[in-house]
Amino acid sequence: MHNVTANGATIPALGFGTFRMPGADVLRILPHALKVGFRHVDTAQIYGNEAEVGQAIAGSGVARSDIFLTTKVWVENYRHDAFLASVDESLKKLKTDYVDLLLLHWPNEAVSLPEQIGALNAVKEAGKVRNIGVSNFNTALMVESVKLSKAPLVTNQIEYHPYLNQDVVIAAAKKAGMAVTGYYGMADGKVFTNPVLKDIGATHGKSVAQVVLRWLVQQEGVIALSKTVGEARAAENFAIFDFALSAEEMGAIQGLAKADGRIVSPDGLAPAWDKVA
Repeated sequence: MHNVTANGATIPALGFGTFRMPGADVLRILPHALKVGFRHVDTAQIYGNEAEVGQAIAGSGVARSDIFLTTKVWVENYRHDAFLASVDESLKKLKTDYVDLLLLHWPNEAVSLPEQIGALNAVKEAGKVRNIGVSNFNTALMVESVKLSKAPLVTNQIEYHPYLNQDVVIAAAKKAGMAVTGYYGMADGKVFTNPVLKDIGATHGKSVAQVVLRWLVQQEGVIALSKTVGEARAAENFAIFDFALSAEEMGAIQGLAKADGRIVSPDGLAPAWDKVA
């Protein structure tokens, strides 16, 4: 396992995501993921599984201090007082007195950005959050957030997979000292039949999923979230630190990006996405 450092934060480069994971699955698979070596866990208020994430961590036998735990405040909780109350509720569900990283989940124009960033800073100053950041922000919102924030922002969590070029956002993040955390790495399953990825996997004796996760974490300043409800796949997803992709292979995967590669762009939440350079 290796770490990514960003604006003072040390974040395990490979995380275990719990998006669209029912509580029962979290209780079964998360202890197993921690057993195979995962030390970065990602959840969110809107996922509806923070309580199960907290329960799984508490009963896992792994010390809370050894786990990097991320959650995200939902857009309906962005008003200052609601924000603070929602974080307290998240901590209670997660059975912890702090989270390692708290993110704004999506942009929300109904609440001013200074109010959102102010609330993020308030919970950090209160010691409830070790690090703060954003998710699904375009570069303009990201730059504005950095200017508004007293504490450094450490990441922007965004959709990132071989079919979506995110060079513009990664460059802006790097300039601000931030990492990029990529979700949807498997492009909703679309990567599994890709011949380029299959060939690279065959060369290394690795699966397509391992190749994609390796491609993500091998990029400077990029953190990858993996997700599975299968025990064997969880162990497989973690086994990506015993091989490296060549510059040619990295380039071949980068070359799979398409103009219409974005998958996640919900109406009413998505910002005006950056154009690919």
